[in-house]
Amino acid sequence: MSLPPTLPARSPGRPPRPITAANWLDPDVLGWSFQHMADVFPTVDVRRGPAAGVELRSRPVALGALRVPLAGGSSSTAAEIVAATNTDAWMVVYGNDVVTEQYFGGMEPGTRHLLMSVSKSLVSTVAGSLVGQRLIDPEAQVTSYVPELRDSGYAGARVRHLLDMRSGIEFSERYLDPDSEVARLDAAVGWAPPRGEGSPRTMKEFLPTLKQNRPHGGAFLYRSCETDVLGWVCEAAAGQRFHQLLSDLVWSRLGARYDAYLCVDSDGTGMFDGGICATLGDLARFGAMILGDGMSLTGERVVPAEWVSDIFTGGSDSAAAFAASPDDNDMPGGMYRSNFWFPSANRDVALCLGIHGQMVYINRATGTVGVKVSSWAAPIDDEKGRATLQMFDAISAHLTAAAD
Repeated sequence: MSLPPTLPARSPGRPPRPITAANWLDPDVLGWSFQHMADVFPTVDVRRGPAAGVELRSRPVALGALRVPLAGGSSSTAAEIVAATNTDAWMVVYGNDVVTEQYFGGMEPGTRHLLMSVSKSLVSTVAGSLVGQRLIDPEAQVTSYVPELRDSGYAGARVRHLLDMRSGIEFSERYLDPDSEVARLDAAVGWAPPRGEGSPRTMKEFLPTLKQNRPHGGAFLYRSCETDVLGWVCEAAAGQRFHQLLSDLVWSRLGARYDAYLCVDSDGTGMFDGGICATLGDLARFGAMILGDGMSLTGERVVPAEWVSDIFTGGSDSAAAFAASPDDNDMPGGMYRSNFWFPSANRDVALCLGIHGQMVYINRATGTVGVKVSSWAAPIDDEKGRATLQMFDAISAHLTAAAD
């Protein structure tokens, strides 16, 4: 890796220039934007509930000098990787202890940071709770919950296809291509300037325009629209807005210390695939819940243990569907299940991932949760992503060896 000597200085209290839908992702303001989404876009609160948040016990371990093996036979220290990967904050929880917690560029423990597609794992968790309540059947057709999609490409798709991104919908996830479907989606929800006359102006206007270009249930292909439809299914099945569901079923049960919030479009529909904003510590509490087979640090059941077990086990053809993906996911032996990534054949390590460097690392074999929120200039940076994963792997192994 090419390692800068220090993290870039930022002034998160005010933006360097006026922020709009046209420029909020520019490299010079992106770090500010991710910590101030509610100052730029419409949002709704995701309440944590009346109970006091669960305190995470601090037991610092010196990890900065830990050597991390990297691809190609090189290595860096954990501190160098943190500095080189535009880190806004990071934390490692081992067992019940916070062993490291650092904030940069003005970010603080109470700062709510944009999670980008880590949001997808939270939407999946809401769906898992509704499956446990028998309000959603993963094998049911999407249109049985959202008949508004019966004339779209989602006709015939099942909820399980949404969870595993295996529908036959045509959708390009090329973030920097202004003509891609993901760019059209951003414009519809207000995250990019509006497009021409007649273009969709809300999420629920955009999704029915999508077409099918291959059979449902085939190879894995990462597409944000799948989670947006899943959020719509959750709302329809439960008869509530998604931010209320996320609060009632997840956030109020995690022992969260702070409210989260959700970016919404002009109609109040959530940006389900990437619009949740939360603090570092509360994101770690979410990871701890998954590590606890669906039981939070408060002792409350969030999702059925069977749901979490299925995430780690996968379906009978999940690995084959992932291997058959037309995209190069750089995860040999990996899998994608219910909006969680498995970066290798090791089914004990699950990831929640978001563009620009958001990650939740869950290692159930070692009892380690790592959380990192970042502001990479590029949406995708494979080198930084690999280094972050290798850092958490090395830390997990180090902590386990030290405990033996």
